Amino acid sequence: MQNKYLYSLCMLLIIGALVVGATLILKNEETKEKEETDLTVVTSFYPMYVMVDNLTEGVEGIRLQNLSEPETGCLHDFTLTPEDMKLLSTADVFVINGSGAESFLEDVMKAYPKLACVNATEELEGLSEEVGMHAWLSSKLYAKEIRQVAKGLKALCPSASEQITRNEKAYLSKVKEIRDLAKEVKAQLKDKDISEVILFSEAYMGLAEELCLKTVCLLDLDEERQVSSGEVAEVMDAVANHPKSFLIAEDPYGKDTAETVKRQTGIPVLYLDTLTRGSYEKDRYIVGMKKNLETIREVIHEIN
Repeated sequence: MQNKYLYSLCMLLIIGALVVGATLILKNEETKEKEETDLTVVTSFYPMYVMVDNLTEGVEGIRLQNLSEPETGCLHDFTLTPEDMKLLSTADVFVINGSGAESFLEDVMKAYPKLACVNATEELEGLSEEVGMHAWLSSKLYAKEIRQVAKGLKALCPSASEQITRNEKAYLSKVKEIRDLAKEVKAQLKDKDISEVILFSEAYMGLAEELCLKTVCLLDLDEERQVSSGEVAEVMDAVANHPKSFLIAEDPYGKDTAETVKRQTGIPVLYLDTLTRGSYEKDRYIVGMKKNLETIREVIHEIN
């Protein structure tokens, strides 16, 4: 009798082990299949990440990662690290702004020639390099970038096409609110006969064009840029010759020079967000651009 019980116990243990083993094998196969069907999308920098994060919301099978951290900002002098190259080696899709913003693009495509690249500004014609490199700061151009990126993602992930289209429409409706606000600010500037601006960063050129503001003086300042006395004199002359202009700079890069000009001339100075860094929130662009436009609206009353 005892042998019979031992035999039954052994059989139960064997059956249990087989069931557990089969379950683990099935789970491993499911995990492997999921990994093989996942699409890894890497974005070149912060503005592209925020855009793609909105476009891929709720889409299964897409893994989104960003190449550079928010502190990096614009990519003019960005150098790829070994970690960046390792990340790109796992990517199926590389989403970029284009227009020269990613100076390292040639090296990436040489290292990974089969990597699919979605260029947000690829079909935007007639843009200067300066405007194209910072196209997201124009809500009009940003909407076009969204459509271009959505088109590329749907072509590479057709199974998610419907969800990406829904996300595209939803995000474009939010961007339209920013576009409408930009039109209001443009009309208010026109009513006050304000049509000129001084810029301390080329990043704002697209925004200036959207608001029909002519750039009468440009200094492209960054953390390493030293301003000469001749350049300061040039800015002073621009203020004197264009009394209804105002100055846009990026904090902190252009702040010292901008405050010097403000003290000596009284010109209104605005510090606007370039939207190249910050928290990874889906509404980061919407909130940031709305604040930029409201800041410009407020200064209109200071200009005589």
